Amino acid sequence: MRTIIEPFRIKMTEALPITTRAQRAERLAAAHYNLFLLDADDVTIDLLTDSGTGAMSDRQWAAMMQGDESYAGSRSWRRFEETVREITGFSHIFPTHQGRAAERILAATRLKPGDIVPNNSHFDTTRANIEYVGATAVDLPTPKSRDIHSDERFKGDMDVEALARLIEREGAAAIPFCMITATNNAGGGQPVSLRNMREVRALLARHGIPLLLDACRFAENAYFVQQWEEGQAGRPLLDIAQEMFSLCDGATMSAKKDGLANIGGFLACNDARWAEDFRNLLILTEGFPTYGGLAGRDLEAIAVGLMEALEEEYQRYRHATVEYLASRLIARGAPIVRPAGGHAVFLDAAGFCPHLAPADFPGVGLVNALYRDGGVRGVELGSVMFGRSGADGSETPAPRELVRLAFPRRVYTQSHFDYVIETIESVFADRAAIPAYRIVWQAPFLRHFTARFAPA
Repeated sequence: MRTIIEPFRIKMTEALPITTRAQRAERLAAAHYNLFLLDADDVTIDLLTDSGTGAMSDRQWAAMMQGDESYAGSRSWRRFEETVREITGFSHIFPTHQGRAAERILAATRLKPGDIVPNNSHFDTTRANIEYVGATAVDLPTPKSRDIHSDERFKGDMDVEALARLIEREGAAAIPFCMITATNNAGGGQPVSLRNMREVRALLARHGIPLLLDACRFAENAYFVQQWEEGQAGRPLLDIAQEMFSLCDGATMSAKKDGLANIGGFLACNDARWAEDFRNLLILTEGFPTYGGLAGRDLEAIAVGLMEALEEEYQRYRHATVEYLASRLIARGAPIVRPAGGHAVFLDAAGFCPHLAPADFPGVGLVNALYRDGGVRGVELGSVMFGRSGADGSETPAPRELVRLAFPRRVYTQSHFDYVIETIESVFADRAAIPAYRIVWQAPFLRHFTARFAPA
């Protein structure tokens, strides 16, 4: 088998910031040891997120030149709507400025205090928007996801038996809708199988509970299904995606992921009553329903990007890049979530730092060490992002202590990832020196974005 190459050529370059270790130590302290608070100009390889950080194609840039900035009913809106409907099949489609805006509208119109929303695993903004209105977000990941080092497939699935028990215990009336996140970001970027989606759908249908898809990485999930699931080999990714959406009653989407755009998203559904509520709140907070907080040129870029994300050559390269980094870390003995996810490599921070307890925030220690050593920026997905802070200052830890290295789309080449491997290898060799951290200030919601830390 020949090398899987990038299915594109590079027409423009952007200089990378090159800093010294002393400079990075100084800037880390100035940012209160929170990599979200660093200036991008101080980061050499930025793997903080794959959200809106990709490089757009020549077709997307060309489409942007055709952006129709009419306030209502623009041509760009029609192209966007037609593309989203072709992929999802939903009757009602609303553009939003990004995915969390779709989540906020969904939560504000469909939830009330005391409601329960199950998911295979809620990610940060989804959980925060649900909890902000007083509802409860419940994670029901498949039991096979508990062993993060196993190579078992479809560890992003939902635990259908646990969902059945939840419905029986709480009653269907307490569950306005259920969600599936594909791929399962909080669980290590693991995919969800079509079989699991069908089982969840069948169970919910018996109780009259709608199913919504958090579709940020729907195309990457479709590729996993094609490659791994029995009976799906060779099936076009668009067909798989269409079946995924057909099993759902609605979806939230951040187009900053598998829309291959720098901004944007959408909220979609089939229920006319839901759509009316969505529309009214969207007009109040996002904009007119045919632009939803986006410029016409953004709608054009998303319309092209959604289809590019479903191109098999692109997905093959994307997954091979993630697997390249993962396989070399495994060979060096570095503990990671296995198998490799679709958009990121997830380091096992607890495995890296066995000398640190969850209350010491090992993920914060690891991301800071990676930045200090090589200017590589990742993000903690552990007890800061998913833990709980009590009124008395106590901390309830998250089930896992992970560090995510998310791959911006079509941005970095093999030599960049070789450099990342060398940085991780260096930090791993000196991992006993990674210190504990404590929180010195935090916000009440989504604290990881702005929290301030200090070495303990």
